[in-house]
Amino acid sequence: MKQREISRRSVLQGSLMASALAGTASYFGPWKENRVWAQGAAKPIKLGLTCDASGQYGNSGQDDLRGIQMAIDEANAKGGVLGRKITWITADTETTPATGSRLAERFITREDCTILIGAVHSGVANAITQVAAKNGVIYLNTNSSAPSEAGENCSRIKFVWDGNGTNFSKASVANAVNSIGKKWMLLTNDYVWGHTTSAATKAQVEGAGGKIVDNLLVPQNTRDFTAYLLKIQQAKPDVVATAVGGDDIKALREQVAQLKLDGKPAWINNQQDWPDVWGSPDSLFGVFGTTWYHKLALPGVADFVKKWQATNKEGSIPVPGNVSYNGYMATRELLRAIERAGSTNNVKIIKELENLKVSATDRMQHFDAYMDPVTHQMQQTIYLARRNPKPADKTDLYEIISWTEPKAVADTDAQAKCKLVPYEQVPTVDS
Repeated sequence: MKQREISRRSVLQGSLMASALAGTASYFGPWKENRVWAQGAAKPIKLGLTCDASGQYGNSGQDDLRGIQMAIDEANAKGGVLGRKITWITADTETTPATGSRLAERFITREDCTILIGAVHSGVANAITQVAAKNGVIYLNTNSSAPSEAGENCSRIKFVWDGNGTNFSKASVANAVNSIGKKWMLLTNDYVWGHTTSAATKAQVEGAGGKIVDNLLVPQNTRDFTAYLLKIQQAKPDVVATAVGGDDIKALREQVAQLKLDGKPAWINNQQDWPDVWGSPDSLFGVFGTTWYHKLALPGVADFVKKWQATNKEGSIPVPGNVSYNGYMATRELLRAIERAGSTNNVKIIKELENLKVSATDRMQHFDAYMDPVTHQMQQTIYLARRNPKPADKTDLYEIISWTEPKAVADTDAQAKCKLVPYEQVPTVDS
């Protein structure tokens, strides 16, 4: 097994921060660093938080960061992990793979981060994965949901915490083909998440006896959907299935509402991230997937919401959604895994995470969840929702219409595509 010296590297934090502030590292955006240990205390465990702060998923990236920080704060309030405090550093990946890759490299080689956490854009997540795998650094992909992340782009060092496009398609498509109609169109963001998610939807539609009549590719950062919506009006499909995310889906929703296309055809939006919904709730339409909702009538949910609100009093979003939830759960389970392993050795932590099982109560979901040891994707309850016609308050945007247990929506294609390297080929890292 290869041995790496990252845990003993003397870190030139001061000079790096100075260069960043001077603008020589400005492409990473503003840096944030958290130090909570006293002089003479045990060396902290340092995490690199690779969260978007700008670009298509800037809002979601910062909501991811809120959940991650909450889990870290909780651990530090209890004395840290293995008697060591947790510190972190973050900078903007700008929702671009190239910046994400450079940021991951810098966090590992210059900032002595031995674990990386965070991503929403699947292209960024895959870029970070390549850097992390080269160095043996554990990487938690908190919120990007391309099926390829746990399929052909899986990695021994990466763990995927969100539901993916196949999970959501399995929860929604067959019933829609049978109850609404067999003529479908796809509206696809033109990058890895859109392509792999629409491919999963297509397979489910055709498996249920439906037909895809067209697949409209939407470039990232599209704000005018007029041409696409005109094609949909002309084709008159029974159902439009979208794989459009971030700021793009917010623009699409506004224009669908303006053209009054939110009733016919029917719409299935693969997954809606809470930060994309909060900005324009009046345009919420169709059926969509999620992994969590702050109004679920389950043990622990209300208490979690109160703690999140106390931690994020100055935030632009008043309640946690699925993105913050995923960031929190991933980080909490990582820190628990380190405690169970009794070590910060990367392979020992990986083995703990591969055997992870979490009760429904602890996950605040309807069914028990578990980490698939073959793909490293968290298998969990998948919810379908639509706009709530009778909200209890201004945050009550969703009406949860179904919840599906993990085994019913398992991404079996990912299991066939994922090839994890043996433990012996993972470079050793110890914080």
